Amino acid sequence: MSDIAPLIGVPEAPVPQGAEAAWFAGAGGAKLRAALFTPPGPHRGSVVLSGGRTEPIEKYFETISDFMARGFVVLAHDWRGQGLSARDLPDRLKGHARGYRSFLEDYRRLLDAYEPRLPKPWVAVGHSMGGCLTLLALAHGEPRFVGACLSAPMLGLQFGKVSPRVAGALTWLNVTLGRAGRYTVGGASDPFAEAFEANVLTHDPARYARYRAQLAACPDLALGSPTWGWLDFALKATAWLSQPERLRGVTIPVEILSAGEERLVDNAAQAAAARNLPQGRLVAVPGAYHEILMETDDMRNIFLRVFDALTGKAAPKPAEAPKPAPAPAAQAPKPEPVAEAPKPAPAPEPVPEPAPAPALAASEPAPVAVVEAAPAAPKPPAVKAKAAKPRAAKAPAAPKAPAKPKAKAPVVKAPAAKAAKAAASKPAKAAAKAAPAKPAPKAKAAQPASAKPAAKPKAAPAKAAPKAKAPATPAKATPAKVTAAKVTAAKATPAKTKSAKAAPVKAVAPKAKPAAAKAAPKAKAAPKAAKKPPAKA
Repeated sequence: MSDIAPLIGVPEAPVPQGAEAAWFAGAGGAKLRAALFTPPGPHRGSVVLSGGRTEPIEKYFETISDFMARGFVVLAHDWRGQGLSARDLPDRLKGHARGYRSFLEDYRRLLDAYEPRLPKPWVAVGHSMGGCLTLLALAHGEPRFVGACLSAPMLGLQFGKVSPRVAGALTWLNVTLGRAGRYTVGGASDPFAEAFEANVLTHDPARYARYRAQLAACPDLALGSPTWGWLDFALKATAWLSQPERLRGVTIPVEILSAGEERLVDNAAQAAAARNLPQGRLVAVPGAYHEILMETDDMRNIFLRVFDALTGKAAPKPAEAPKPAPAPAAQAPKPEPVAEAPKPAPAPEPVPEPAPAPALAASEPAPVAVVEAAPAAPKPPAVKAKAAKPRAAKAPAAPKAPAKPKAKAPVVKAPAAKAAKAAASKPAKAAAKAAPAKPAPKAKAAQPASAKPAAKPKAAPAKAAPKAKAPATPAKATPAKVTAAKVTAAKATPAKTKSAKAAPVKAVAPKAKPAAAKAAPKAKAAPKAAKKPPAKA
């Protein structure tokens, strides 16, 4: 960089505050213009803005202001051959070029010259020819950018009624014949004379008129039609970028915006580039002409939204970091109204109300004490006692049972009667009648329960006993309690213990009835009848 360079302002487009223009040396020592725009306050990063063919820095004052308002430092420049930068031909209106290598070298030198003043991260923005050269620089290894946003990039050209092959052949022929500096087919165009109605660049008359005012204020900014030399450069640059493998090395996000009513560049080539870029994305702008950033607000804002989305990830606002901190603070009070009150709802813990059932069993012994005559009934409680032994621990009556096993054995009759009512079975009544004659032997099976008579009443509440599971448990307990059975009434109890063991197998209740009838004379049959009531329990 060297001397200060001018910036042209007009009432429609004043020079943004914080602007500083200067000259820098490009490839071959060409004198090129650049301008740095620095916004006040903290900076999110930097934007390097490259305009299209014919476009000077001044045309982008509005867009530059948009970027500055978002906290970005903006570096804009005039490509060689346009704006106030050096022109390659004596006729300033000829849009000429000598290949793309000199453009890439100019771009590298621009970045090197301003790098110390450009806060990171960097985002590249380019329109048309500027988008093509920006992508070329990235594909040639420029590593300093974190993302790129390209507006209608020149990745292919439209030739109207002329096919691309014919256009390429004509270009090669004219360059080979030394006519590179001549205008292409169609001749020169007057940049000052074109009417808004005939333009294919924008639908916005105000922005179109603004640029005309800038050209009128400084005619040196104007540029006319391209030459064969410029067309040769454009064809070679776009052909190079059309090779998929040459874009695979560009790993940063690249947003490509296509104009819906494009008349100058090839949208199909833009779509192909988006597919070939590892992080490329194509965004259509319906109804837009070529200059999307000079279009009406509704179309222009599409570009700005894409830019905001890209920079929101690549260069987030510095102020955004602290914002999340207050969010958690706000959330802290929310936990205060903790709905822990419902947590006590685990009151369902009282659901173990099945415990009251054993309580009823405990109460049953009192009436049982009244009925000492029926010893046969104890057998069912014995079976139940075996299953209920774990519950018996809760009943305090258990310790009293050992003192008078015989008397308490009959006590179980009350639970047996209850079990009979629950099951509504007649075999239980038969067992009750048989009890006075020789149900005492039946008590033998029950006598084991006498060891823990309190547990027997508890077994009565457990009505789940009717299943084969309850009888199975008594079978195991009977052998251990045979001694108590002896104390009750009969010495034959040991023999009956065997029958008690068979009792758990009593899955069929009907068989028990006949057994009970015969059990009166024989102690063996009685236990079977006694076992029926436990099943009902």
